[in-house]
Amino acid sequence: MKTKTLGFKKVHPDAVEPFYNFEKDSGFDLFSVEDVILKPLSRLMVGTGLAFNIPDGYEIQIRPKSGLAINYGITVLNTPSTIDGGYTGEVKVILFNTSRDNFVINKGMKIAQAVLCPVLQGKYVNMENIDELPQTDRGDNGFGSTGIQL
Repeated sequence: MKTKTLGFKKVHPDAVEPFYNFEKDSGFDLFSVEDVILKPLSRLMVGTGLAFNIPDGYEIQIRPKSGLAINYGITVLNTPSTIDGGYTGEVKVILFNTSRDNFVINKGMKIAQAVLCPVLQGKYVNMENIDELPQTDRGDNGFGSTGIQL
């Protein structure tokens, strides 16, 4: 597999340089550059202090940290968040507190993980406006239509 280079710039002095914890990790952690309190059942955008030069044909997806989710009820609201290749501003994470308790976020705390993912852009796909969609077994059933039990 060919190695890709993901360029980054620290746009805040407290930003933590990205790194992979283990060789086979798919994502790297993102850290807060601010001290904030995330109130119960509320959302907040938290800065990471990093901006990226994303390679052509790729995006960065921002995903929740499983430990924050299971232990504190903290998740990334718009998961996975998409950081498009042309975006060069600071990456910020929209966190949501599903619990009934305040959650304190300190500078240097892990708040999410980022994964560099390939994308198939529309220029490679032929799009066509059609009058009818084909019949399928699923049809327009979605949003829990298959239930949650086996």
